[in-house]
Order: sequence, then structure tokens, then C-alpha cells
Amino acid sequence: MIIQPLCLPGWARWRRAARRWLLGAGCTLATAAHGQSPRLVDRNALAWFGYMGDHQVTKKWAVHTELQWRRVSWLQTAQQVEGFLGAEWTLTSQLKAAGGGVYAQTYRYGDHPSVAGRPAPERRAYEELSLKTPLKRLVLAHRLRLEQRWLGARADQGQGDVQDWVYQNRLRYQLAGTFPLRGPALDDGEWYLTANDEAFLGFGRHVTGNPFSENRFAGGLGYQASRRARAELLYLQQFNRHARPDPVSGRPVVELNQGLQLMLYYNLDFTREADQ
Repeated sequence: MIIQPLCLPGWARWRRAARRWLLGAGCTLATAAHGQSPRLVDRNALAWFGYMGDHQVTKKWAVHTELQWRRVSWLQTAQQVEGFLGAEWTLTSQLKAAGGGVYAQTYRYGDHPSVAGRPAPERRAYEELSLKTPLKRLVLAHRLRLEQRWLGARADQGQGDVQDWVYQNRLRYQLAGTFPLRGPALDDGEWYLTANDEAFLGFGRHVTGNPFSENRFAGGLGYQASRRARAELLYLQQFNRHARPDPVSGRPVVELNQGLQLMLYYNLDFTREADQ
């Protein structure tokens, strides 16, 4: 015999309870959606310049140096300055490990600035693994970086001295690719296509709200002058979610920035020079 659901004991009571729960949940979602503040979008024209160098001191070890100089409004306003110093260890021909320290300063810029007054300093340590995977002419590079960050908090609404350092963790993953325009491999005096995308994910007790804080995409043309030197001119897009809402309206702020990036690479080989 087939039992009809409506004839089950207590079915009517469960049906009324489910109806009340669904109605309450629907009202809660509608209220939350209606009360949610729309985000503020801040758009800036980027002009980024960078230098990177991996200077070989032994067969397995190299010193990493890097400087990033970032402007907005087409060079008119400072955005950020970063300086890197680290060490790189070659594990295999395709796998490397690295670590080091960073000092950065972020400036007040845009229509909805995240910096209240004087430049916001940051001290940072990082550890990373990088892996290259050749796919015929295309070479993919994966980089996974873990960062420990100390963000300087200034007194007097951002106008005073640094009174505290707020600790945060951040995970970054970058996928990059290069494609030589002549021949099966990239040689000296050759142009190439390049692109990369990097996602930033904050975590830890001092990270509130959405942990996905930033994404960067860049793509363009590169030129390898020699084994030591190359340059890249890239179109750049940056998505940046502010950690705190706009102080005036209380609404969340995201940056949708785009512009150009010029990167210069120059690597020294002290082991080869010492052997000569």
C-alpha cells in the first residue's frame, strides 16, 4: 500500500513549521539585500615602474634585489614604493625557493583613499616557491608566496607617528607565461609575449571581511637583450578591495585601476666573473 505524505502523523504540523521557517528566511534575506550598501568604485590611471635582479653568488644561491615605484594619475600622484632584499635557492633546474624582507610605503591617493594622512609604512617577510613548466614554446611559471606583514598604524588620525604595528598574514599565487616570437626558445636579441595574473588572499585574526583583497593582471611585450638583461612593457589591471569602508559614507570601497607597467631585469653572475 502506498502511504500518502499528507496522511502521515504530524505532517500538517511539520508543514506549517517549514512554511514559517521559509517565510522568515525569505524576509531576512530580503531585508539584508535591501539594507546592504552598494560599494564605491575608485578608478585610477596607473604608471608602475620596477626593477628586479637575481645575482648569482654560488651555483645554488643568488641574492634577490627589487624596487617598485608606483604612481597614479599618470605620474602625478604617488601610490606605493616597495624595496625587496632576499635570497634564492635553486633546488632543481625548474624549482626554486626564496625568502627575504620588504619595506613598503603606501600613500594617500584616489577619490576614496585608504590612507588617512601621512604615508602608511609596512614591514614584511616572505617565503616562496617558484616552478617553471615548459610547454613547447610556451613557458609557464607558478609562484606561491607566503607573507608575514606588519602594518604601521599612525596616531592623530594618520598624521602622527607610528604607534603600533598590526600583524597580518597573506598568501599570493601568480601564474605567468612567456612566448618567444622567433624560434622554439627565447634567445638574446629576441622579442617575446608575456602575461601574468596574481591573486592575494589575507588570513588571520586581524583580517576582517572578505579575505580576497587584490588581483593583478598584466600582459604585453618583452625584449631579451642578453642573458642578463631584459625589459617588459605591459598593460596592467589592478583590483584592490579596501580593508575598511569609506569613513564618510560607511560604504565598502574597491579600486578598479588600469594603466602601464615598465619592468627592467638585470642579473649579475659573480660566480662566472670570478672564474674568468
